[in-house]
Amino acid sequence: MLGATLSGKSMYLRNLLTGLAAQPVALVGIDCKRGVELAPFAPRLSALATEPDQAAELLPPLVKEMEDRYDLIKARQGIAPGTPEELITSDIWGLPEDERPAPIVLFIDEVAELFLVATRKEEERRDEMVTQLIRLAQLGRAAGLYLEVCGQRFGAELGKGATMLRAQLTGRVCHRVNDEASAKMALGDIAPEAVLAACAIAPELPGLAVAGDTSGGWSRIRTPYLSLADAAATCRATAHLAPDVPALALFRPYVPPMPVEASGPLATTHPATE
Repeated sequence: MLGATLSGKSMYLRNLLTGLAAQPVALVGIDCKRGVELAPFAPRLSALATEPDQAAELLPPLVKEMEDRYDLIKARQGIAPGTPEELITSDIWGLPEDERPAPIVLFIDEVAELFLVATRKEEERRDEMVTQLIRLAQLGRAAGLYLEVCGQRFGAELGKGATMLRAQLTGRVCHRVNDEASAKMALGDIAPEAVLAACAIAPELPGLAVAGDTSGGWSRIRTPYLSLADAAATCRATAHLAPDVPALALFRPYVPPMPVEASGPLATTHPATE
């Protein structure tokens, strides 16, 4: 998902996240803007990284979780001959419900922050993270792992691996962008008409976007307004729906308890009498 500042990109992300919050799905966030976008939804998140170093620690367990799920699928494929065809599967959705792991959706806000480097050490960290993200994008769907990657620009200028990662993200949403090249990054491989439609979005129409996929189909969409307070309240109310994913336990964000408002004295006092 691409979009310039004040284009409605954050509103789209807010609606998507709160829509998934009501379902038994593990939600994982990487928000290298110190968590300002995703931290309000912490009660519903199974994991949250707010800086590149934390993201570098979070991605390997996600890759390992994906690999473990493939082992689970392979074990089911090793069933005895004569098993009904509907019980043979190549993804988690064909597993029996009591064996099926919960889907995981990884939200990445401002992906450019994962690519920016200033030292050789940071460059090595970047290359490792990008490799892991590409693996998740290429192989994760059958294992129930999905990516939602957001940014203002997303192309080769970000660095090695950016174009390959973008190519694996088949669903595209483009809000108002600052230049035609950004719209081409998002929609150029879908349809030229989609690029023109994205470039025609006026600044006074935040929330308007062009959505498409690599089948060539596209349409204009409009994100409904959802206040941050309402979105955060939804995530607090659905916190109990967060699935237990042991691999992510160390990355579960701390959520301070809600203060309890005083409603008056618990007991009525009476003056002592002789």
